[in-house]
Amino acid sequence: MENKRDDRSSAGNGERKAECKCKEEMGLIMKSLTDGYKLSNGVEIPCIGFGTWQTPNGDVAVSSVFGALEAGYRHIDTAQMYGNEESVGIAVKKSGIDRSEIFITTKLSNSVRGYRQTLDAVEQSLKKLDTAYIDLFLIHWPNPVKFRDRWQEANAETWRALEELYDAGRIRSIGISNFRPHHIEELMKTAKIAPMVNQIRLCPGDTQDEVVDYCRARGMLLEAYSPLGVGKIFEVPEMRKLAEKYGKSVAQICIRWSLQRGYLPLPKSVTPSRIRENTEVFDFELSPEDVRLIADMKGVVGYAADPDTTNF
Repeated sequence: MENKRDDRSSAGNGERKAECKCKEEMGLIMKSLTDGYKLSNGVEIPCIGFGTWQTPNGDVAVSSVFGALEAGYRHIDTAQMYGNEESVGIAVKKSGIDRSEIFITTKLSNSVRGYRQTLDAVEQSLKKLDTAYIDLFLIHWPNPVKFRDRWQEANAETWRALEELYDAGRIRSIGISNFRPHHIEELMKTAKIAPMVNQIRLCPGDTQDEVVDYCRARGMLLEAYSPLGVGKIFEVPEMRKLAEKYGKSVAQICIRWSLQRGYLPLPKSVTPSRIRENTEVFDFELSPEDVRLIADMKGVVGYAADPDTTNF
């Protein structure tokens, strides 16, 4: 991956489908961790990312990210609110892998909004990650409690800063996280560039169909955080039966399902054996019936938080 932008995705072509199309069938063509989707601006993004939510900064984060890179991951997902960007940067350098081969995503803290504040926050992420550019930068939540009385204006000014950084090549692609259609509609009233990604909670039984359909119609790739839901997924009898049927772990079934739904899953672990296990999802295929079965397990691992009523 080169440190440059490809053709931009503008508000004017926001209706255009992303080249990846994000259809369920797209997951079937992914054969390895280095295969990827193509975003609407032409940037390629590896099809599975390594998540770092709740991974403590320091030795734990460094060792887990380094282990993920050793296992073949080339896509690392972090965030300012995770507090571990510095460790991600250390692990990337420690790996010895050329920076151009690693895709790094980070996200704006809920405590930050506004044009100047966003420029400063991105600069801090660049320093902590010890990198000249960020591959994907997201607004983490659309309606933080700190800005609840003026979230529309706050997001507009923040997005203006991200567009400027994108134009300058400091960020290769820009997007959003936890945004629902009404949040995106507000953002697009002033945006010159359409978001390329929406990272949301997508897991068995929680498919957020309205959000997914809306984003796909506008060329946005759907990234799936918490693709295993929560620990409860391992106790669901239907998932255990599927794991036995395919000779795979429940986690591998979830990640494979996510790919076959056309999502980009972001599994996380700090356990070396599980980090590697989560990569072994390209040697089997779920039947269409089983993909539907998993999607229809409504509520087995709960549902995504309402971004307009969160207390953070």
